[in-house]
Amino acid sequence: MIKANDARHIARSLLKSELPRRWAHTKRVARNARSLAQILGDDAEVVETAAWLHDIGYASSVASTAFHPVDGARYLRDALGASPLVCQLVAHHTGASVEAEERGMAAVVEEFPTPPMNLLDAVTYCDLTASVDGAKTTVDSRLAEIFIRYSPDHVVHQSITRSAPTLLRSVYRVEARLAASSVKVRVGGSLEIVVNPSPH
Repeated sequence: MIKANDARHIARSLLKSELPRRWAHTKRVARNARSLAQILGDDAEVVETAAWLHDIGYASSVASTAFHPVDGARYLRDALGASPLVCQLVAHHTGASVEAEERGMAAVVEEFPTPPMNLLDAVTYCDLTASVDGAKTTVDSRLAEIFIRYSPDHVVHQSITRSAPTLLRSVYRVEARLAASSVKVRVGGSLEIVVNPSPH
């Protein structure tokens, strides 16, 4: 079973030298995943594992279809024996099913069942709040950057245009869960203590 620490080494070996910018982004995505531990509970490990691995399909040694979510998921399944849930999260992250349709590859992504929505939301949140250079960013800024980086006739631009409302809802759901997990208690007038309850 691939755990988060194993996933970090796998992603590093595939991305750091060949795709250093992608590696910087991946590190931030994983860092974002760790920040969700309070709301993920027992699922924190699998989300961080998928965060480390979500973009390995860009590596030349992994890519086969030029559609990185499926290439990454197939590699994890066929070469590394990763858990089905990690493969599903990688295959479906950040609107991949819409992009698969745009590419005429819907049947390919359907090799992997859709993962639980709360976990897919978490991975998508982590991806869309990490800039291409590895900085923390907002979902609005991240989507705007994608629209600038890809021309309007590019499949990624078209896919994100279609999936943006769904992606935004995923991010907002995670942000709402984070906000709800922080209970503010006012003590002695102006002193405010923030308590993060244990996840259920």
